[in-house]
Amino acid sequence: MVDDDKRNFALRDDIGNETSVFSGRTPRQAALKAARRLEPAKSEQQAEHVELRLREKGTKKVHIYDGWAWTETAPDDKPGWMPSEITEANVSKKGIEHLDSI
Repeated sequence: MVDDDKRNFALRDDIGNETSVFSGRTPRQAALKAARRLEPAKSEQQAEHVELRLREKGTKKVHIYDGWAWTETAPDDKPGWMPSEITEANVSKKGIEHLDSI
């Protein structure tokens, strides 16, 4: 089955370089995937918040989020392939920016 409603979002750095692409149905879903790539802290309270800028491919819209990641013990009913420590992440939307040009 082809997932036609997936959208692609390019992660942008401070100077506008697009370093990687994350897909998701919503900008938040793509931002969560990007946040899981951050260096995880020992707990959510200790996690450093990092600004994530995701440009929706084919548009001039940049979705701006604060993202953070931390490690947690995997649940007891985890599948066999899952490690005992997992990375969790969360994001908080800050806004949308419109680019003049791409």
